[in-house]
Amino acid sequence: MKKISFGTSLHNPIFRQLYLAQTISLLGDALTWLGLALLAFELAGKSAPIVLAGALTLRVIAFTLLSPVAGVLADRVDRKPILIITHLGRMLLVCLLPFVNSIWQIYALVLGLNMLNAFFSPTYQATIPLVTDASEYPQAIALSSTTYQILGVFGPGIAGILALFVGARDLFFWDGLSFIIAAILIGTLPRNLRTDAATAGNRSIQQIRSDIQVGTLRLWTDAPIRYGLLLQLVASIAGAQILVNTVGYVQGKLGHTAVEYGWVMMGFGLGATLGTIAIGIFPQYRSKILTLLGGGILINAALLGADNVGLVPLILLWAIAGCGQSLINLSMQTLIADRTPKDLQGRVYGAHFAWSHLWWAGAYPLAGWLGTTFGDRTFLYGSLIGLALLTAVHLALAPDRFAHTHAEIWHTHPHHHDFHHEHQHEHLTEVTIDDSLSESLHQRSTHAHPHAHSQVSHTHAYTDISHQHS
Repeated sequence: MKKISFGTSLHNPIFRQLYLAQTISLLGDALTWLGLALLAFELAGKSAPIVLAGALTLRVIAFTLLSPVAGVLADRVDRKPILIITHLGRMLLVCLLPFVNSIWQIYALVLGLNMLNAFFSPTYQATIPLVTDASEYPQAIALSSTTYQILGVFGPGIAGILALFVGARDLFFWDGLSFIIAAILIGTLPRNLRTDAATAGNRSIQQIRSDIQVGTLRLWTDAPIRYGLLLQLVASIAGAQILVNTVGYVQGKLGHTAVEYGWVMMGFGLGATLGTIAIGIFPQYRSKILTLLGGGILINAALLGADNVGLVPLILLWAIAGCGQSLINLSMQTLIADRTPKDLQGRVYGAHFAWSHLWWAGAYPLAGWLGTTFGDRTFLYGSLIGLALLTAVHLALAPDRFAHTHAEIWHTHPHHHDFHHEHQHEHLTEVTIDDSLSESLHQRSTHAHPHAHSQVSHTHAYTDISHQHS
């Protein structure tokens, strides 16, 4: 069995440096989100799920409103300044978090951080296919996603231990340092990060609005991408339960500390990492649609019995959920890369970032409400909602094979009398053709005139960007 190595993409020096910047940034970012959860619990106690839900809702509102604009910008200008400015801006804001002493300050800083992140994330995602070729970008995306899972979710385990020595608030300073280092690495990249179609010229509001619509239309008119986007809605319902209600379950119901909370989230990260690695190693042996479905089943099924388990079973269940989350998110990223021209990828990734986070804008308040209203049945009800939605989406929209109709067309091109082009010519004289005349008559028989292709309806597996047709 042929295996694909993540190291293939790291042979590309530009991607390697970009990837290193991402890794350092995410290492600190992991500390920030654990610090926010602990800070919310410190300031709000049992109401921490509501505080976290509010902060995370502001996060996705920023993503939803600004990511499409970021995608347009990424297609029109050099992406390097966008990546640098968003890193430095976030560094300044995270260094203010240790001084927070009220809930509204958490909300304000989280909103500011994620307004900047709304410009960074889709720009970075669209840059990976730009700096890698067709043989590299599937592994580059997988490696980037693996690193995100390891450091973005696995990191809280490290943060929980570090918090014992430096305190939860000082974790934010480590994140600030990571943003500075990442900005330096991006600033020293040896080339501009501009698409061939990019232009620095002024654009009207109408043109910008049109560009935003292009990204959204490509998301919703492409059957496999549309299916994946709705599966991300399913995953957001379960994922929000984990991010919002785990800290209260571990430190409240089970009576553990920040260290054990970090272990539980480490389990989620480990499962996410294993799922991402599996997809990166075996991309050619899987159906993206079946992988999306499998991910939706795993992440929701893991929550079914999570309301009444101890620490170790919870870690195992969260590992299963993390694997499901990776199967959905990585398959969606590769679908977009497969099916979108490079000069449109900034707009499509920006639109995708907005829509996928719009789902979380509803999922976070739902998780907060379930956590404070139903207590011991929080995860059960969240899982049942997710599984019901998964069933409806799959039955209605699964596009492994889909029927469509090609309308009748008239066109002209040189042709012979073959299966597609049987027709009669007036004054045709019957002749006997021997071998010596066959070649010349064959050449003379080639001709051109308008002819019709009849309307046809058929069914076949979905196409990728290399096999688009009308």
